[in-house]
Amino acid sequence: MPKLKTHKGAAKRFRATTSGRFKRGHSHCRHLLTKKSPKRRRRLDLDTYVSRADEAIVRKMLPYSNR
Repeated sequence: MPKLKTHKGAAKRFRATTSGRFKRGHSHCRHLLTKKSPKRRRRLDLDTYVSRADEAIVRKMLPYSNR
């Protein structure tokens, strides 16, 4: 069976955890930050988990991530 290719766009956006889930960053925190409150900016800075509904899609795009 041939090797599977990693989706490079997904590899830049998602990281696998040791428990097998995937972490992702938030959007809307790159520019135009002056109009956003400090509380909102702090919340956007934190990573969160990919939703359970989307985990299978991400797993397929990153076939060699630890599971």
